[in-house]
Amino acid sequence: MADTFNYRIDHHGSLVRPAEILAARAQGDPEALHAAETEAVKEVVTFQRKLRSTVVTDGDFLHEDFRGAVFDAVSGFRRTDEETADGLSRWVAEALPKANHPLAADSASKLADLTWIAPKVSLPSPAYLAATTFAPELAGSGGPSSARELGEALAEIINAEIELLVSRGVRLIQLNNPLLLAHTATEPAAVGALSFEDALAVEALAVRLDARPEGVRVGVCPGWEAPAAVDRAKAERLYGEIPADRWILPYDKGTAAEVDLLKALPEDRDACLGVVDATVPELEGIDEVMARIDAAAEVKDLEDMAISPSRGFADLAVRPLLSTEEQRLKLVLVETLARYCWGNEF
Repeated sequence: MADTFNYRIDHHGSLVRPAEILAARAQGDPEALHAAETEAVKEVVTFQRKLRSTVVTDGDFLHEDFRGAVFDAVSGFRRTDEETADGLSRWVAEALPKANHPLAADSASKLADLTWIAPKVSLPSPAYLAATTFAPELAGSGGPSSARELGEALAEIINAEIELLVSRGVRLIQLNNPLLLAHTATEPAAVGALSFEDALAVEALAVRLDARPEGVRVGVCPGWEAPAAVDRAKAERLYGEIPADRWILPYDKGTAAEVDLLKALPEDRDACLGVVDATVPELEGIDEVMARIDAAAEVKDLEDMAISPSRGFADLAVRPLLSTEEQRLKLVLVETLARYCWGNEF
């Protein structure tokens, strides 16, 4: 699907939060927090424009972590005192979820007013949320009866939000599910409360659209790191059963498994390759990354690809992976690499 809407210079949407936002949130002052967020979003839009990025996000500055757009707008969940294995606060579903207001469409509309570049929005995927918040002990007391039921309810909410975002002018939407790639491993481990089959069905419900206006891409990020070895049939099933336009894939380690994930991708799907590591401050060498991209171009048309960092820089606001300056240098590197790949044709 080679065209001019591949958003070559991409990032996951989660950027390092300014100290003013973290301080205002810690103080619990809603007015101060709103003022800090408003000013910080204006500044981060300017920052992305100076980088000549082909996507603009609000940095996920309005939320504590990458799931916040849902937890802040949807009832039925309760925050616990526990943490997940990756350091996030654990939430549980006490009832079937209900959206009380748009998840991200209102903030995306405000973002669009700040830039001529169509905004990008990232959301947690319904299968990820269902897999991590389903509590079987609550099933008999008003909670969802199964993780699949919870996932399907969340998929309807996410799907409605995607349609609303598109109507508001958003042209690139990314759903994040850090658990999906684990299912494609040759020796998969148990991940969350959803089976692979149920996860595929739930994600498919979320990304379906009857019509896609020109330039619209609905993407899925199935994980931030490739498994040690990929089961080709499972990877093909992943791509085949979830009708996403764009797959955001890890491609920063130079492993055979990363290439295998790309080989399994159908020709009619875009790929965004996470070519620089967002977890370490050291900058990759341009020749090293270009060699990996050249290898990708042997199995996938370069015109159907984009590049980005490997993951968000601050999926948990209080625990950024890099400093603001280290983040800037990584994003500059992505922009430089894009120029090597496509010149000035964006």
